[in-house]
Amino acid sequence: MSLPPQLLRSLENFRDQAKDAIWALTSCLCQQTPKVKINGRTFQIIKVLGEGGFSFVYLAQDENSGRQFALKKIRCPTGSQGVKEAMREVEAYRRFKHPNIIRILDSAVVQDPEGDGQIVYLFLPLYKRGNLQDAINANLVNGRHFSEQEMLRLFRGTCLAVRAMHEYRPATPQSAMAAKKASANGSSGKAKALDDEDDERFPQAEGDAEGGYSYDGPSASVPLVTKHRVDEGDVVFDGDEELEHIQQDGEGNPASEVVPYAHRDLKPGNIMVADDGKTPILMDFGSTMKARIHIENRSQALLQQDIAAEQSTMAYRAPELFDVKTGQTLDEKVDIWSLGCTLFALAYSHSPFENTQTTEQGGSIAMAVLNAQYKHPQSAYSQGLRNLIDAMLKVNPAERPDINEVIRLTDGVLQSLS
Repeated sequence: MSLPPQLLRSLENFRDQAKDAIWALTSCLCQQTPKVKINGRTFQIIKVLGEGGFSFVYLAQDENSGRQFALKKIRCPTGSQGVKEAMREVEAYRRFKHPNIIRILDSAVVQDPEGDGQIVYLFLPLYKRGNLQDAINANLVNGRHFSEQEMLRLFRGTCLAVRAMHEYRPATPQSAMAAKKASANGSSGKAKALDDEDDERFPQAEGDAEGGYSYDGPSASVPLVTKHRVDEGDVVFDGDEELEHIQQDGEGNPASEVVPYAHRDLKPGNIMVADDGKTPILMDFGSTMKARIHIENRSQALLQQDIAAEQSTMAYRAPELFDVKTGQTLDEKVDIWSLGCTLFALAYSHSPFENTQTTEQGGSIAMAVLNAQYKHPQSAYSQGLRNLIDAMLKVNPAERPDINEVIRLTDGVLQSLS
């Protein structure tokens, strides 16, 4: 008797989690540090930083240099198809360049020594302060909460990262050819300019296969990020200069039309805090895809529901992903809903749909989401903050603001507090 594919995946995931747990336990009992060899280098695995699905994230240290990294390990028991899906995440990391988006340092695909599948390793910067969910948990333990200004600044930085995805522009044929020419000439040494700690063994990725760009859009009515570095042309500009060059790529050619991407799993746990304690860094692009998907039939609708159920965290998932309808077009507004849930969680320490009724009394998170059933707890936060959250948590995507409007509204609340 053959088991359903979803059950098989669950069993394989449980087996892999058990392997990693046993590995971690035995290393503690034997007082030995596990090691892995990747791309000819040996790394000590110090501890597990997190896990989810088929992936684990470890604190890893290079034996030679002593540098520490966040090493993401993705098991691909399904072989080449699993590797292809994992490499989509690698491509997403390379696609979007922005100060509030994590950058990938290196990646590798190796044979799983304990199975027939393969393993994809991703080397990412280590942020010692953890993520916003860690900060929420610490607040709960210590009886503290974010100040409204601190919270809104972290939220605004996250919105800037999301805007880079929602307003992504693929490269024009001219800039793609220029990128290939530059690569052929060996002019790929931009890593030093971006980060003096980078070395040649960890080159900074040079954009996706399309050679595209992430811009802060000209329609924004708020100050644009200064010193924003474009991909291929390595052009640096700030202030009004961005408006002047926004319709051009790095080679001075007309830029192509916007092709929005949606993150699809925005939540506090996927937003790291940089070492300065103020800069949010968006991460985990395993769920990222082109945002606008027209649903033509029931089969496509069910497929999108299944993808969302597997890749998007339920308490932060937009209602249109719970009940995908034939004839509708899914778009980047799914991220706006998740941003609303994220800001709510920063303010009140939990998602709007993780309450006593849904977590302790057997209520349905899905039904609460589909009906936007939530309440603001009593707090000292301003009415402006509550209005901002409410604006994003509209069941109808057409009634939600776009990312530029969210940033404008956030700036309005910040200005009212100063």
